[in-house]
Amino acid sequence: MAEGAAEAPLENGGGCDSGTGALERGVAPIKPQYLTTKEQFHEFLEAKGQEKPCRETELDIRGKLYLAPLTTCGNLPFRRICKRFGADVTCGEMAVCTNLLQGQMSEWALLKRHQCEDVFGVQLEGAFPDTMTKCAELLNHTVEVDFVDINVGCPIDLVYKKGGGCALMNRLAKFQQIVRGMNQVLDVPLTVKIRTGVQERVNLAHRLLPELRDWGVALVTLHGRSREQRYTKLADWEYIEQCVKAASPMPLFGNGDILSFEDANRAMQTGVAGVMIARGALLKPWLFTEIKEQRHWDISSSERLDVLRDFTNYGLEHWGSDTQGVEKTRRFLLQWLSFLCRYVPVGLLERLPQRINERPPYYLGRDYLETLMASQKADDWIRISEMLLGPVPPNFTFLPKHKANAYK
Repeated sequence: MAEGAAEAPLENGGGCDSGTGALERGVAPIKPQYLTTKEQFHEFLEAKGQEKPCRETELDIRGKLYLAPLTTCGNLPFRRICKRFGADVTCGEMAVCTNLLQGQMSEWALLKRHQCEDVFGVQLEGAFPDTMTKCAELLNHTVEVDFVDINVGCPIDLVYKKGGGCALMNRLAKFQQIVRGMNQVLDVPLTVKIRTGVQERVNLAHRLLPELRDWGVALVTLHGRSREQRYTKLADWEYIEQCVKAASPMPLFGNGDILSFEDANRAMQTGVAGVMIARGALLKPWLFTEIKEQRHWDISSSERLDVLRDFTNYGLEHWGSDTQGVEKTRRFLLQWLSFLCRYVPVGLLERLPQRINERPPYYLGRDYLETLMASQKADDWIRISEMLLGPVPPNFTFLPKHKANAYK
């Protein structure tokens, strides 16, 4: 699971938008009983006329800015915002393979791709080789993606105790079977996202990376924290630098604590092939522009409100403009606002740049809107949503899903 959403539940909102995907092309998700044999599986696909031509591709994203697959917040409207600000690579939210095989519509909606996402992947979570391989084969014939990523970084108990996410780092036999099985059925590159390890002082990544390379993984992203650490410590970029050599010649992307172009520059000096940005994008999606233009952007409160307005428009397009769509858009906006409030405007900082692990001080903005956007109170986030989506329904309440300890 990506940064900033460590405790988010697995249920997600769904919907349709322009772009490609299984639902849009009329391919209904299928139940596991239809996958009892490979022959039956292919008969089903041929009957639907959805057989994809076999194609071999390479994933060349060295030096690119990669938006992390962010549970809950990394929805399609948010990814459109990040693409507009310069994100090069995007990935759908973590999708649970068993939910996909069971035909859960909300899970299939996570695989939706917008036409602006020119380099796009999907991330799968699962604990068993048979279901992960079946799911990969199904996706290979029903969705158009540039890569498939295996989530081996999710720290939450619900996933870990079932043997998925971070637990796979300690289950090498199962992990190898999953990677080799998925690689056999995919026509696109397979990537993996991992952490430094499970326990805080027991690093595993450097030993695991050569294995992943030999198993046929095209690229690995390393989040510089263990499962136990969550966000209580800074990401260990010195260890990521050591892991670059262990992974070579397989590309290794680094992930953790990037909130400025200076942070990104230091990360690239470790020799990584590129950087993945997670919480930094939630705090300021214009970070991608700052990195590419090597500057600090003192974005105004009115410009930030315009970004939120665009998000709501994308949300209504994606989830629908009826009452249900409006409220779904509102709740995803509020989840994002619970991160955005941590941003401190450049013009108000005593020193540059802002650090991701430092709790923002209380401050008065340069205008009412800037002060409102800095509020840590859910009632104020709701007030901002009402500026864009109208009054909330009676008895409306909101509680952020994430419980990540982001500060010291």
